[in-house]
Amino acid sequence: MTTLFEPPAAIIAATSEGPGFPVRRLFCIGRNYAAHAREMGKDPDREAPFFFTKWAEAVVPSGSTIAYPPETANYHYEGELVVAIGKGGRAIDAAEALDHVYGYAAGLDMTRRDLQSEAKEMGRPWDTAKNAEESAPLGVIHPASAVGHVAAGRIALTVNEAVKQDADLSDMIWSVADVIAYISRFYRLEPGDLIFTGTPAGVGAVVEGDVISLSIEGLSDCVVRIGPPARN
Repeated sequence: MTTLFEPPAAIIAATSEGPGFPVRRLFCIGRNYAAHAREMGKDPDREAPFFFTKWAEAVVPSGSTIAYPPETANYHYEGELVVAIGKGGRAIDAAEALDHVYGYAAGLDMTRRDLQSEAKEMGRPWDTAKNAEESAPLGVIHPASAVGHVAAGRIALTVNEAVKQDADLSDMIWSVADVIAYISRFYRLEPGDLIFTGTPAGVGAVVEGDVISLSIEGLSDCVVRIGPPARN
């Protein structure tokens, strides 16, 4: 069948073993570190996990210069461990969840914080705050077969070499297995899905020219520069 226009190219993330990882969907866990939940004014002891989504097109590789998005004056970084799903499933048991993981990467969930705060106050969805172009920079994905299942280790983010976030993955409220099991209650997870597992405390704003670098022990860094607003 002919098409009215050329369909967009698939989003392919880099892996450490060579073949690319076709990105399907992004699921992002909210407030998965107690200290971050508290800095956002929430009590982590009273909440079950929750998640929001982003388009695959939000993924850009480490090393990119990303445009400062429109309609915000408060663009925040959030450094996160990202889980790459390699085997599909629905209603996955947490005891078997890690069997569905292809690998792990460092990633950023960039957020128009002022729009998020406005949405919260009005009881509206977070889409415009979270689902911006180039808002999901992603480092190289490392297969679990090479690095193991990442459950502990330092996660640290710098802006212009100044440390802004510094925590341990073991501080997550809900483990990787837990979040896979939870999301799969609502959607059938498929190969190509990415799960951003939440951010530690220390989120903050960036401006044009800033360089963000996220390091997670045992994984490749994710580094991006904030560029000028997109003109087209």
